[in-house]
Amino acid sequence: MRVLMIDDDPVFAATLARALGRRGIETALAHTADSALEKAAHWQPSHVLLDLNLGGDISGLDLIAPLCERVAGVQITVLTGYASIATTVTAMQRGATGYLAKPVDAPTVLAALAGDSEATSHAMPGERMSLKRLEWEHIQRVLAEHDGNISEAARALGLHRRTLQRKLDKKPVRF
Repeated sequence: MRVLMIDDDPVFAATLARALGRRGIETALAHTADSALEKAAHWQPSHVLLDLNLGGDISGLDLIAPLCERVAGVQITVLTGYASIATTVTAMQRGATGYLAKPVDAPTVLAALAGDSEATSHAMPGERMSLKRLEWEHIQRVLAEHDGNISEAARALGLHRRTLQRKLDKKPVRF
């Protein structure tokens, strides 16, 4: 198994790569979209761990299709600290095979890479969501419907653009 890990947080990426390496998984790192696409084309990984938020560079969602084009049969698992139902659905529609919410440990990542659907079940628990979480999910869905355009999403939600930006800057609430 060859895993390309794409994450803009070098400390997190290096820590997880070391943990996977200790378990016999060959891992390469990329921290930007350009380096990820270049490394994927040359290294031909069997799996990709892809961060959703690449720090202003590009959304991880936008990398799914180019990665699938460059590496035939690659299995892509999205890792994110900003998990939502809308991004889960979008990631799967674009070709991702898994979705994990951070924080995540190496055994969970290994299970997801092996195709264990139970490993990804903690990303979206089946319990009732809190009102704050429902609001977060609704905002994410509307934002996805407007292709990430904050101004258009704010208009659709009846919010001021800055108010929506402040809400998006916060970490998502737990279920």
